[in-house]
Amino acid sequence: MAGNEVWTIGRILKWTEDYFAQKGIENPRLDAEVLLSHVLQKQRIYLYVHFDEPLQAAELAAFREMIKKRIAHVPVAYILGEKEFMGLVFKVTEDTLVPRPDTEILVQAGVDRLRQLGTENPRIADIGTGTGAVGLSVLHFVQDAALDTVDISPAARAVAEENAASLELNERAHFFTGDLLAPLQGNTYTAILSNPPYIPAKDIEGLSADVRTSEPHTALDGGEDGLDFYRRLCAEAPAMLEAGGFMAFEVGIEQAGDVAELAEKNPLISRTEILKDYAGIERVVVAWKEA
Repeated sequence: MAGNEVWTIGRILKWTEDYFAQKGIENPRLDAEVLLSHVLQKQRIYLYVHFDEPLQAAELAAFREMIKKRIAHVPVAYILGEKEFMGLVFKVTEDTLVPRPDTEILVQAGVDRLRQLGTENPRIADIGTGTGAVGLSVLHFVQDAALDTVDISPAARAVAEENAASLELNERAHFFTGDLLAPLQGNTYTAILSNPPYIPAKDIEGLSADVRTSEPHTALDGGEDGLDFYRRLCAEAPAMLEAGGFMAFEVGIEQAGDVAELAEKNPLISRTEILKDYAGIERVVVAWKEA
């Protein structure tokens, strides 16, 4: 990509798509469009109606830097510093996982059940909050709720606090640093939500290069069988639920049955539900405390 040539939007997109494809990038065209839209500060549709528009030198230089990062398998969200989730924009850094569409199933499960319960001023806990995407999204849609979040990483907690402020939710959200439920002892909640690490340790090396090389392993590694955090949550969380409250967890592929069984072993849990994601994969386990 020579700097003294004229590069139009259409030409640069085609070149980048081909280059990304050669380098094994999974969605070469989409990634090229998202990155260029960000550089130009325009919607993606703008690219299609301005194919012949030449890029300025500064725009070309900024885009070139993004291309270098992407072929090093830095995820697009980390390059941009943000990710849309549940229609909201969340800051992301390499201290947090990138929020994924599948996790919207967990948020929707929480929102729907809180609305069904109709509890006045429900209290929610989000364990292993990362960017805060799960808890803050629920808070956005359940407008009388209050949220406590926990993350073991102080850097992740700081990102979640920034997101709460930018979404104007900070007055209803409180942030704690610590190990799972430990900082919340003595509190009770209408709902306890978590998207904990659930990748079996032996499978980490088989993850895509984007995930394996860039995302924090502490947010991925669920122990030998991927269930370490569910064991602890299912043992400890039910005692912190209000009567008739629920806990809901995102789970990995083929883990839903095992996690539901772990929840049902706790005598405080009266029933469980398993919810599927957009691809028909069992993705969320909901466990209810007796009313």
